[in-house]
Amino acid sequence: MDVANKSISEFVLLGLFKSRELQLFFFMVFSLFYVATVVGNSLIVITVIADSHLHSPMYFLLTNLSIIDMSLASFATPKMITDYLTGHKTISFDGCITQIFFLHLFTGTEIILLMAMSLDRYIAICKPLRYASIINPWVCTALVVASWVVGVMHSMSQVIFALTLPFCGPNEVDSFFCDLPVVFQLACVDTYVLGLFMISTSGIIALSCFILLFNSYVIILVTIKHHSSKGSSKALSTCTAHFIVVFMFFGPCIFIYMWPLNSFLVDKILSVFYTIFTPILNPIIYTLRNQEVKTAMRKLKNRLLNPKRTTPLHYF
Repeated sequence: MDVANKSISEFVLLGLFKSRELQLFFFMVFSLFYVATVVGNSLIVITVIADSHLHSPMYFLLTNLSIIDMSLASFATPKMITDYLTGHKTISFDGCITQIFFLHLFTGTEIILLMAMSLDRYIAICKPLRYASIINPWVCTALVVASWVVGVMHSMSQVIFALTLPFCGPNEVDSFFCDLPVVFQLACVDTYVLGLFMISTSGIIALSCFILLFNSYVIILVTIKHHSSKGSSKALSTCTAHFIVVFMFFGPCIFIYMWPLNSFLVDKILSVFYTIFTPILNPIIYTLRNQEVKTAMRKLKNRLLNPKRTTPLHYF
């Protein structure tokens, strides 16, 4: 990327802590989290594909969420882990811009996908008789495609904005990956105006989507409250799991992007949540709280240990 106003060729990622002992500790912790995230989400994807009983819209969306979570955990975490091990903490200008692109691609896509999952649960619980006609395979595919399109458009706007910034002075990024709230403060321009841009493009969008999701889940929970059947209990468990993921994902994003001039330490800690901790919540919540997934995983294990026959896979 050849940018006329670019005068620095690389950035230095300061990471989370300067202490060598803490860096070694978090090297082990984050390595375990990353492996668990990839293995756990991969297991969900494989289980849903392999078990015909899970070929439904909800699990189709869950599979795509797992793919996004693995991607979100992989855009910066492997580099951070190797940086802790090697002590090499620089990143090229192009590499920094690439991290910004993929971060906003995956977070933007996940926001829309979480809204699609909320829509799926809303129609399933509040309009059950019309569910099959409304949430059909074409609609599910369209929702997933739309989430990626929105993610690409959002990330491109952030990258274009970053490429217009003049960098002529310090190049130390006080984080373990490149993101606009920390990178734009290194630009040789007034950061107040840039902060307003951050609030208007990312902060307000994230807050608005969270409010919509919160209201939808309130409606769903009120609807469930009027029923006392076994199915309602299952729906309550599913929606509670969904909302935990939504809150853990949106909370840090809203705080970071609504107040982009906050303490770097707070921002770094919150960044860990939605790039490292939240991606692992998906397999934990959906396997420990969802009986269907646990049953499907047991069947998959038995099938692998005792292969007898294979059945064709058909979604929905």
